[in-house]
Amino acid sequence: MPVKKAKDFRGMNAKELAAHIRSLRKELFDLRLKHGAGSLENNQKLRLLRKELACALTVQGEGVSAPAGSAQEN
Repeated sequence: MPVKKAKDFRGMNAKELAAHIRSLRKELFDLRLKHGAGSLENNQKLRLLRKELACALTVQGEGVSAPAGSAQEN
């Protein structure tokens, strides 16, 4: 599973992004349970999922509907 970048998330609409964030949170929860039980074989996946979730949340916070470069600075 390749890690998605911010540009991939910016290409999604708000509903798609919210659905993807929900699925990332569920997958991260499941991996944390496995890690706690000692049955997780690939610890790196936890780190990658956390990074991908943080990136998705950042893009969601930016306001997906606003086109890039449209923010006005005073």
